[in-house]
Amino acid sequence: MSKGRLEAFSDGVFAVLITIMVLDLKVPQGADLAALAPLLPLFLTYILSFIFIGIYWSNHHHMLQATRGVNGAILWANLHLLFWLSLVPFVTGWMGENHFEALPTAIYGTVLFMAAIAYTILAARILAHEGPHSALADAFGRDLKGKASLVMYAVAIPSAFVHQAIADAIYAGVALMWLIPDRRIESTLER
Repeated sequence: MSKGRLEAFSDGVFAVLITIMVLDLKVPQGADLAALAPLLPLFLTYILSFIFIGIYWSNHHHMLQATRGVNGAILWANLHLLFWLSLVPFVTGWMGENHFEALPTAIYGTVLFMAAIAYTILAARILAHEGPHSALADAFGRDLKGKASLVMYAVAIPSAFVHQAIADAIYAGVALMWLIPDRRIESTLER
């Protein structure tokens, strides 16, 4: 399979996930601002999840842009990532509809944690295919942001049972950390 076909399939899945999430937003029952209040938790969760899906799409794109080819292990690792990301609309709706209660908040974090693990596995499969002296291996370096994300998710999940606001703040912190442009791959390819 060509790298382009993998990218096109993955892009389609990312687009469908975002579409499914927005379709879960309900139309307010009223024409005043007060009608929006009950929808605020779901809308805030949607924003956070949209950001996460966008971050994964962007990083996935950059990583595949720097990849010369794909093999079976990469295909399966990519499907593993897409599986966990496909659960994001479900946990987004569950957490938002239940106003950030502890269990839905913890499960939301579990899905994000598993997606981060899946992305790490995908990157490892690609790096193994590209070789230890490839431009991509140089760009990834020690991947401190990736490791920090995993630790933050691992802290956030049980924190949801202490107070869900702690977990939500950590999830937002991970998103903010990744919103700062990570130019490792772009910079390496430009050299």
